[in-house]
Amino acid sequence: MALNASELNAGDTYTERLVEDLKRTQIVMYAGASGDYNPVHTDEVFTTEVAGYPSVFAHGMLTMGLTGKMLTNYVGDGRLTEFGVRFTNQVFPGDTLDATATVVGVEDGIVELNVATVNQKGVQVAMGTAKARVD
Repeated sequence: MALNASELNAGDTYTERLVEDLKRTQIVMYAGASGDYNPVHTDEVFTTEVAGYPSVFAHGMLTMGLTGKMLTNYVGDGRLTEFGVRFTNQVFPGDTLDATATVVGVEDGIVELNVATVNQKGVQVAMGTAKARVD
């Protein structure tokens, strides 16, 4: 069902669970799919002993991709015209992520959205904006 511009109002929200209990396997699979084998994403010993992080962590673009899927679930496939995020915290194995799109406004058939993704502790891990065509 396509979004109807006349039914959207500033402040409307759509929230979706992106992942529950992110697995290391999912992070490694993303490394393979993206070609990004940075050891902070795949090598626990390097990440903890050399880089000084508590654990390996997910690629920022994995978080963005999951958030983007939430957006297309909301506005529909092929409707996004802009999408960008800023990564604000790391995503670790075991994290559960939820994302919310908030309508800023609708003009000339384009909905403008603010986007926020948070972990199970309510800590924001990504924030950004998106625009999409609406009927």
